Amino acid sequence: MTKEYPPEIYGGAGVHVAELVRYMRQLVDVDVHCMGKPRDEANVYVHGVDPELAQANPAVQTLSTGLRMANAVTDCAVVHSHTWYSGFGGHIAGKLYGIPHVATAHSLEPHRPWKREQLGGGYEVSSWSEKNTMEYADGVIAVSAKMKEAILEAYPRIDESRIHVVLNGVDTQLWQPRPTFGEAVETNGASVLEELGVDPDRPIVAFVGRITRQKGVGHLVKAAKHFDEGVQLVLCAGAPDTPEIATETEALVNELQAQRDGVFWVQEFLPKPKIQEILTAADVFACPSIYEPLGIVNLEAMACGTAVVASDVGGIPEVVVDGETGTLVHYDETDPQAFEHGIAEAVNKMVADRAHARKVGELGRKRAVEEFSWATIAQQTLDVYRSLM
Repeated sequence: MTKEYPPEIYGGAGVHVAELVRYMRQLVDVDVHCMGKPRDEANVYVHGVDPELAQANPAVQTLSTGLRMANAVTDCAVVHSHTWYSGFGGHIAGKLYGIPHVATAHSLEPHRPWKREQLGGGYEVSSWSEKNTMEYADGVIAVSAKMKEAILEAYPRIDESRIHVVLNGVDTQLWQPRPTFGEAVETNGASVLEELGVDPDRPIVAFVGRITRQKGVGHLVKAAKHFDEGVQLVLCAGAPDTPEIATETEALVNELQAQRDGVFWVQEFLPKPKIQEILTAADVFACPSIYEPLGIVNLEAMACGTAVVASDVGGIPEVVVDGETGTLVHYDETDPQAFEHGIAEAVNKMVADRAHARKVGELGRKRAVEEFSWATIAQQTLDVYRSLM
Protein backbone atom coordinates (compact mmCIF):
# COMPACT_ATOMS: atom_id res chain seq x y z
CA MET A 1 0.00 0.00 0.00
CA THR A 2 1.39 3.36 -1.04
CA LYS A 3 0.41 6.84 -2.07
CA GLU A 4 3.01 7.04 -4.85
CA TYR A 5 3.50 4.56 -7.66
CA PRO A 6 4.77 5.01 -11.25
CA PRO A 7 4.21 7.19 -13.09
CA GLU A 8 3.07 9.38 -10.19
CA ILE A 9 6.27 9.66 -8.14
CA TYR A 10 7.46 12.85 -6.51
CA GLY A 11 9.76 11.70 -3.69
CA GLY A 12 12.10 9.08 -2.32
CA ALA A 13 9.30 6.95 -0.85
CA GLY A 14 7.80 6.53 -4.31
CA VAL A 15 11.15 5.53 -5.80
CA HIS A 16 11.61 3.03 -2.96
CA VAL A 17 8.21 1.41 -3.51
CA ALA A 18 8.63 1.21 -7.30
CA GLU A 19 12.03 -0.48 -7.09
CA LEU A 20 11.07 -2.73 -4.17
CA VAL A 21 7.99 -4.01 -6.00
CA ARG A 22 9.99 -4.59 -9.19
CA TYR A 23 12.57 -6.75 -7.43
CA MET A 24 10.19 -8.46 -5.01
CA ARG A 25 8.06 -9.65 -7.93
CA GLN A 26 11.04 -11.80 -8.94
CA LEU A 27 10.56 -13.64 -5.61
CA VAL A 28 6.83 -13.52 -4.68
CA ASP A 29 3.43 -12.31 -5.93
CA VAL A 30 2.82 -8.65 -5.11
CA ASP A 31 -0.41 -6.64 -5.36
CA VAL A 32 -0.05 -2.85 -5.22
CA HIS A 33 -2.78 -0.57 -3.85
CA CYS A 34 -1.96 3.06 -4.64
CA MET A 35 -3.53 6.49 -5.02
CA GLY A 36 -4.01 8.82 -7.95
CA LYS A 37 -4.98 8.20 -11.57
CA PRO A 38 -5.72 4.77 -13.12
CA ARG A 39 -2.75 2.55 -14.05
CA ASP A 40 -2.60 -0.14 -16.74
CA GLU A 41 -0.14 -2.38 -14.88
CA ALA A 42 -1.38 -5.81 -13.82
CA ASN A 43 -2.07 -6.35 -10.10
CA VAL A 44 -2.05 -2.60 -9.43
CA TYR A 45 -5.25 -1.24 -7.88
CA VAL A 46 -5.84 2.50 -7.78
CA HIS A 47 -7.99 4.31 -5.24
CA GLY A 48 -8.87 7.91 -6.08
CA VAL A 49 -10.43 10.58 -3.90
CA ASP A 50 -14.04 9.94 -2.83
CA PRO A 51 -16.17 12.50 -4.75
CA GLU A 52 -18.10 13.16 -1.54
CA LEU A 53 -14.81 14.37 0.01
CA ALA A 54 -13.53 16.38 -2.94
CA GLN A 55 -13.39 19.57 -0.85
CA ALA A 56 -12.26 17.93 2.38
CA ASN A 57 -8.92 18.42 4.11
CA PRO A 58 -6.30 16.22 2.33
CA ALA A 59 -5.72 14.26 5.54
CA VAL A 60 -9.40 13.28 5.67
CA GLN A 61 -9.31 12.28 1.99
CA THR A 62 -6.30 10.09 2.74
CA LEU A 63 -7.96 8.24 5.63
CA SER A 64 -10.99 7.61 3.43
CA THR A 65 -8.76 6.17 0.72
CA GLY A 66 -7.07 3.96 3.30
CA LEU A 67 -10.42 2.40 4.22
CA ARG A 68 -11.13 1.61 0.57
CA MET A 69 -7.65 0.11 0.19
CA ALA A 70 -8.25 -2.17 3.18
CA ASN A 71 -11.62 -3.23 1.81
CA ALA A 72 -10.05 -4.15 -1.55
CA VAL A 73 -7.39 -6.49 -0.17
CA THR A 74 -7.86 -10.14 -1.17
CA ASP A 75 -5.90 -13.35 -0.50
CA CYS A 76 -2.78 -11.72 0.95
CA ALA A 77 -0.36 -13.19 3.51
CA VAL A 78 1.13 -9.83 4.54
CA VAL A 79 0.14 -6.18 4.13
CA HIS A 80 2.97 -3.65 3.85
CA SER A 81 2.23 0.08 4.08
CA HIS A 82 4.56 2.93 3.15
CA THR A 83 4.32 6.32 4.93
CA TRP A 84 1.35 7.62 6.92
CA TYR A 85 -0.62 8.03 3.70
CA SER A 86 -1.30 4.29 3.49
CA GLY A 87 -0.58 3.32 7.11
CA PHE A 88 -4.23 3.53 8.14
CA GLY A 89 -5.22 1.18 5.32
CA GLY A 90 -2.46 -1.24 6.31
CA HIS A 91 -3.54 -1.16 9.95
CA ILE A 92 -7.21 -1.84 9.13
CA ALA A 93 -6.31 -4.61 6.64
CA GLY A 94 -4.09 -6.33 9.17
CA LYS A 95 -6.86 -6.36 11.77
CA LEU A 96 -9.62 -7.21 9.30
CA TYR A 97 -7.92 -10.23 7.76
CA GLY A 98 -5.70 -11.36 10.63
CA ILE A 99 -2.47 -10.94 8.69
CA PRO A 100 0.81 -9.26 9.70
CA HIS A 101 1.06 -5.54 8.98
CA VAL A 102 4.52 -4.19 8.17
CA ALA A 103 5.00 -0.41 8.02
CA THR A 104 8.00 1.30 6.46
CA ALA A 105 8.89 4.68 7.95
CA HIS A 106 10.35 6.87 5.20
CA SER A 107 9.94 9.96 7.40
CA LEU A 108 8.17 10.89 10.63
CA GLU A 109 5.43 13.48 11.09
CA PRO A 110 6.72 14.73 14.50
CA HIS A 111 9.98 15.65 12.78
CA ARG A 112 8.27 17.59 9.97
CA PRO A 113 6.37 20.36 11.78
CA TRP A 114 6.48 22.57 8.68
CA LYS A 115 3.77 20.33 7.20
CA ARG A 116 1.31 22.27 9.36
CA GLU A 117 1.71 25.05 6.73
CA GLN A 118 0.43 22.61 4.13
CA LEU A 119 -2.25 20.66 6.02
CA GLY A 120 -3.43 22.95 8.81
CA GLY A 121 -5.39 20.83 11.29
CA GLY A 122 -4.88 17.90 8.95
CA TYR A 123 -1.32 17.72 10.30
CA GLU A 124 -2.76 16.62 13.65
CA VAL A 125 -4.74 13.94 11.80
CA SER A 126 -1.73 12.69 9.84
CA SER A 127 0.32 12.65 13.05
CA TRP A 128 -2.34 10.59 14.81
CA SER A 129 -2.57 8.17 11.88
CA GLU A 130 1.19 7.67 11.76
CA LYS A 131 1.41 7.13 15.52
CA ASN A 132 -1.35 4.52 15.32
CA THR A 133 0.37 2.83 12.36
CA MET A 134 3.80 2.67 13.97
CA GLU A 135 2.69 1.60 17.44
CA TYR A 136 0.38 -1.20 16.29
CA ALA A 137 2.30 -2.56 13.27
CA ASP A 138 3.60 -6.10 13.71
CA GLY A 139 6.88 -5.03 12.16
CA VAL A 140 8.37 -1.62 11.39
CA ILE A 141 11.04 -1.11 8.73
CA ALA A 142 13.43 1.82 9.15
CA VAL A 143 15.30 2.93 6.03
CA SER A 144 18.46 3.70 8.04
CA ALA A 145 19.95 3.07 11.47
CA LYS A 146 19.43 6.75 12.26
CA MET A 147 15.79 6.37 11.29
CA LYS A 148 15.44 3.53 13.78
CA GLU A 149 16.73 5.85 16.51
CA ALA A 150 14.25 8.51 15.39
CA ILE A 151 11.34 6.05 15.52
CA LEU A 152 12.22 4.98 19.07
CA GLU A 153 12.52 8.64 20.10
CA ALA A 154 9.19 9.64 18.53
CA TYR A 155 7.29 6.51 19.57
CA PRO A 156 8.88 5.06 22.74
CA ARG A 157 6.01 2.58 23.16
CA ILE A 158 7.41 0.53 20.26
CA ASP A 159 9.54 -2.43 21.31
CA GLU A 160 12.93 -2.10 19.66
CA SER A 161 12.80 -5.75 18.57
CA ARG A 162 9.91 -4.89 16.19
CA ILE A 163 12.04 -2.44 14.20
CA HIS A 164 14.11 -3.79 11.32
CA VAL A 165 16.69 -1.69 9.44
CA VAL A 166 16.47 -2.22 5.68
CA LEU A 167 18.28 0.51 3.76
CA ASN A 168 17.05 2.28 0.67
CA GLY A 169 18.79 1.37 -2.56
CA VAL A 170 19.53 2.50 -6.09
CA ASP A 171 19.37 0.85 -9.50
CA THR A 172 22.95 1.38 -10.65
CA GLN A 173 22.17 0.13 -14.16
CA LEU A 174 19.53 2.81 -14.58
CA TRP A 175 21.49 5.44 -12.64
CA GLN A 176 24.96 5.60 -14.13
CA PRO A 177 27.18 8.18 -15.86
CA ARG A 178 25.51 9.40 -19.04
CA PRO A 179 26.70 11.36 -22.08
CA THR A 180 26.70 15.12 -21.56
CA PHE A 181 26.70 18.23 -23.77
CA GLY A 182 27.87 17.25 -27.31
CA GLU A 183 27.94 13.55 -26.46
CA ALA A 184 24.34 13.76 -25.29
CA VAL A 185 23.34 15.35 -28.59
CA GLU A 186 24.96 12.46 -30.47
CA THR A 187 23.25 9.89 -28.23
CA ASN A 188 19.82 11.36 -27.54
CA GLY A 189 19.46 14.11 -30.08
CA ALA A 190 19.33 16.77 -27.37
CA SER A 191 21.29 18.03 -24.38
CA VAL A 192 19.39 19.61 -21.52
CA LEU A 193 22.59 21.38 -20.43
CA GLU A 194 23.08 22.97 -23.85
CA GLU A 195 19.40 23.96 -23.92
CA LEU A 196 19.84 25.70 -20.57
CA GLY A 197 23.05 27.42 -21.67
CA VAL A 198 25.35 25.78 -19.12
CA ASP A 199 29.07 26.27 -19.82
CA PRO A 200 30.93 22.91 -19.84
CA ASP A 201 34.24 24.62 -19.08
CA ARG A 202 33.04 26.04 -15.76
CA PRO A 203 32.35 24.05 -12.57
CA ILE A 204 28.76 22.87 -12.11
CA VAL A 205 26.83 22.34 -8.86
CA ALA A 206 23.51 20.52 -9.22
CA PHE A 207 20.45 20.11 -7.02
CA VAL A 208 17.44 17.86 -7.66
CA GLY A 209 14.46 17.89 -5.33
CA ARG A 210 11.10 19.29 -4.35
CA ILE A 211 10.66 22.80 -2.97
CA THR A 212 9.90 21.96 0.63
CA ARG A 213 11.34 23.02 3.97
CA GLN A 214 12.75 19.53 4.38
CA LYS A 215 15.01 19.76 1.32
CA GLY A 216 16.66 23.03 2.35
CA VAL A 217 16.49 24.67 -1.09
CA GLY A 218 16.60 28.14 0.44
CA HIS A 219 19.79 27.31 2.31
CA LEU A 220 21.46 26.23 -0.93
CA VAL A 221 20.42 29.36 -2.82
CA LYS A 222 21.78 31.52 0.01
CA ALA A 223 24.99 29.46 0.10
CA ALA A 224 25.42 29.97 -3.65
CA LYS A 225 26.00 33.68 -3.03
CA HIS A 226 29.36 32.60 -1.60
CA PHE A 227 30.36 30.18 -4.36
CA ASP A 228 33.64 31.08 -6.03
CA GLU A 229 33.45 33.14 -9.19
CA GLY A 230 32.59 31.03 -12.22
CA VAL A 231 30.80 28.25 -10.33
CA GLN A 232 27.41 27.49 -11.91
CA LEU A 233 24.27 26.25 -10.17
CA VAL A 234 21.70 24.03 -11.91
CA LEU A 235 18.66 23.99 -9.66
CA CYS A 236 16.11 21.32 -10.59
CA ALA A 237 13.48 22.30 -8.05
CA GLY A 238 9.72 22.29 -8.46
CA ALA A 239 6.44 21.10 -6.91
CA PRO A 240 6.42 23.58 -4.01
CA ASP A 241 4.54 22.47 -0.92
CA THR A 242 2.76 25.79 -0.47
CA PRO A 243 2.31 29.08 -2.38
CA GLU A 244 4.30 30.78 0.40
CA ILE A 245 7.41 28.67 -0.05
CA ALA A 246 7.09 29.01 -3.84
CA THR A 247 7.11 32.81 -3.53
CA GLU A 248 9.97 32.72 -1.05
CA THR A 249 12.10 30.51 -3.33
CA GLU A 250 11.38 32.63 -6.38
CA ALA A 251 12.54 35.76 -4.54
CA LEU A 252 15.76 34.08 -3.42
CA VAL A 253 16.58 32.76 -6.91
CA ASN A 254 15.82 36.12 -8.53
CA GLU A 255 18.12 37.84 -6.05
CA LEU A 256 20.89 35.31 -6.74
CA GLN A 257 20.51 35.66 -10.52
CA ALA A 258 20.80 39.43 -10.16
CA GLN A 259 24.11 38.99 -8.32
CA ARG A 260 25.84 36.40 -10.51
CA ASP A 261 25.52 34.58 -13.82
CA GLY A 262 25.39 30.83 -14.31
CA VAL A 263 22.27 30.24 -12.20
CA PHE A 264 19.77 27.98 -13.97
CA TRP A 265 16.42 27.14 -12.39
CA VAL A 266 14.46 24.25 -13.90
CA GLN A 267 10.97 24.15 -12.38
CA GLU A 268 9.28 21.61 -14.65
CA PHE A 269 9.59 17.87 -14.16
CA LEU A 270 12.49 16.44 -16.18
CA PRO A 271 12.63 12.83 -17.42
CA LYS A 272 15.31 10.61 -15.90
CA PRO A 273 17.77 10.76 -18.85
CA LYS A 274 17.94 14.55 -18.55
CA ILE A 275 18.39 14.38 -14.76
CA GLN A 276 21.13 11.79 -15.27
CA GLU A 277 22.88 14.06 -17.78
CA ILE A 278 22.80 16.93 -15.28
CA LEU A 279 24.09 14.75 -12.44
CA THR A 280 26.87 13.28 -14.60
CA ALA A 281 28.04 16.68 -15.77
CA ALA A 282 28.00 18.18 -12.28
CA ASP A 283 31.23 18.46 -10.34
CA VAL A 284 29.16 18.43 -7.16
CA PHE A 285 25.69 17.34 -6.18
CA ALA A 286 24.44 19.48 -3.29
CA CYS A 287 22.00 18.07 -0.72
CA PRO A 288 21.20 20.76 1.87
CA SER A 289 18.37 18.81 3.55
CA ILE A 290 17.48 19.72 7.11
CA TYR A 291 15.67 16.38 7.50
CA GLU A 292 16.45 13.21 5.54
CA PRO A 293 15.83 9.66 6.77
CA LEU A 294 18.29 8.34 4.16
CA GLY A 295 18.29 10.33 0.92
CA ILE A 296 17.90 8.25 -2.26
CA VAL A 297 18.80 11.30 -4.33
CA ASN A 298 22.34 11.17 -2.94
CA LEU A 299 22.58 7.54 -4.04
CA GLU A 300 21.37 8.50 -7.52
CA ALA A 301 24.02 11.21 -7.76
CA MET A 302 26.73 8.83 -6.51
CA ALA A 303 25.61 6.20 -9.02
CA CYS A 304 26.13 8.81 -11.74
CA GLY A 305 29.71 9.26 -10.53
CA THR A 306 29.21 12.64 -8.87
CA ALA A 307 30.81 13.90 -5.66
CA VAL A 308 28.30 14.93 -2.99
CA VAL A 309 28.23 17.86 -0.57
CA ALA A 310 25.46 17.19 1.92
CA SER A 311 24.19 18.03 5.37
CA ASP A 312 25.00 15.57 8.14
CA VAL A 313 21.37 15.00 9.16
CA GLY A 314 19.42 11.76 9.51
CA GLY A 315 20.65 8.81 7.47
CA ILE A 316 22.78 10.82 5.04
CA PRO A 317 26.06 9.86 6.82
CA GLU A 318 25.11 6.21 6.21
CA VAL A 319 25.21 6.94 2.46
CA VAL A 320 27.84 9.67 1.99
CA VAL A 321 31.22 8.79 3.50
CA ASP A 322 32.72 12.09 4.63
CA GLY A 323 36.09 12.72 2.99
CA GLU A 324 35.69 9.72 0.66
CA THR A 325 32.53 9.93 -1.47
CA GLY A 326 31.80 13.54 -0.58
CA THR A 327 31.77 16.13 2.18
CA LEU A 328 29.32 16.38 5.07
CA VAL A 329 28.41 19.80 6.46
CA HIS A 330 27.05 20.12 9.98
CA TYR A 331 23.50 21.43 10.24
CA ASP A 332 22.45 23.34 13.34
CA GLU A 333 18.95 24.79 13.18
CA THR A 334 19.99 27.56 15.56
CA ASP A 335 22.71 28.80 13.18
CA PRO A 336 21.53 28.55 9.56
CA GLN A 337 24.11 31.06 8.34
CA ALA A 338 26.96 28.84 9.54
CA PHE A 339 25.35 25.95 7.66
CA GLU A 340 25.09 28.00 4.46
CA HIS A 341 28.69 29.17 4.71
CA GLY A 342 29.72 25.55 5.37
CA ILE A 343 28.01 24.40 2.18
CA ALA A 344 29.71 27.14 0.17
CA GLU A 345 33.10 26.33 1.66
CA ALA A 346 32.73 22.60 0.93
CA VAL A 347 31.57 23.26 -2.63
CA ASN A 348 34.39 25.70 -3.33
CA LYS A 349 36.98 23.28 -2.00
CA MET A 350 35.58 20.43 -4.11
CA VAL A 351 35.37 22.33 -7.41
CA ALA A 352 38.80 23.91 -6.94
CA ASP A 353 40.25 20.55 -8.06
CA ARG A 354 37.88 19.11 -10.65
CA ALA A 355 40.09 16.03 -11.19
CA HIS A 356 39.87 15.24 -7.48
CA ALA A 357 36.10 15.75 -7.57
CA ARG A 358 35.89 13.15 -10.36
CA LYS A 359 37.85 10.66 -8.23
CA VAL A 360 35.50 11.27 -5.32
CA GLY A 361 32.59 10.64 -7.69
CA GLU A 362 34.14 7.37 -8.86
CA LEU A 363 34.39 6.17 -5.27
CA GLY A 364 30.77 7.16 -4.77
CA ARG A 365 29.63 5.04 -7.71
CA LYS A 366 31.66 2.09 -6.43
CA ARG A 367 29.96 2.37 -3.04
CA ALA A 368 26.50 2.63 -4.61
CA VAL A 369 27.08 -0.50 -6.68
CA GLU A 370 28.54 -2.56 -3.85
CA GLU A 371 26.40 -1.52 -0.88
CA PHE A 372 22.93 -0.50 -2.10
CA SER A 373 21.53 -3.25 -4.34
CA TRP A 374 17.72 -3.42 -4.64
CA ALA A 375 17.94 -7.20 -5.04
CA THR A 376 19.47 -7.43 -1.57
CA ILE A 377 16.90 -5.03 -0.13
CA ALA A 378 14.00 -7.01 -1.62
CA GLN A 379 15.30 -10.22 -0.04
CA GLN A 380 15.79 -8.53 3.33
CA THR A 381 12.22 -7.20 3.19
CA LEU A 382 10.89 -10.66 2.39
CA ASP A 383 12.86 -12.01 5.37
CA VAL A 384 11.03 -9.51 7.60
CA TYR A 385 7.67 -10.74 6.26
CA ARG A 386 8.55 -14.38 6.89
CA SER A 387 9.71 -13.65 10.43
CA LEU A 388 6.17 -12.46 11.23
CA MET A 389 4.18 -15.24 9.54
